[in-house]
Amino acid sequence: MLLPGGRRALSPPDSARQVSDVIGKPGDLISIESEKVGKPAREGEILEVLVSPSGPHYRVRWDDGHESDIRPAAGSARIIPAGTRART
Repeated sequence: MLLPGGRRALSPPDSARQVSDVIGKPGDLISIESEKVGKPAREGEILEVLVSPSGPHYRVRWDDGHESDIRPAAGSARIIPAGTRART
């Protein structure tokens, strides 16, 4: 893709593309960064993945027990696969 002035846009490295393409699965943990400085991230278990033309959204059970549907903004969520979570 060309930018104004004829400059060529750099494509992201393969690793960046792989991270942005990650879609959680039921049983995975999702961590949502806080919008306020000093507040911890919010974490919950993905119960269901709903895919739509605008991207995936998730049914999540949060640490406090309540459930909600979320559609995380780009870069605001981190998916932790179920098999890699620390066991308590």
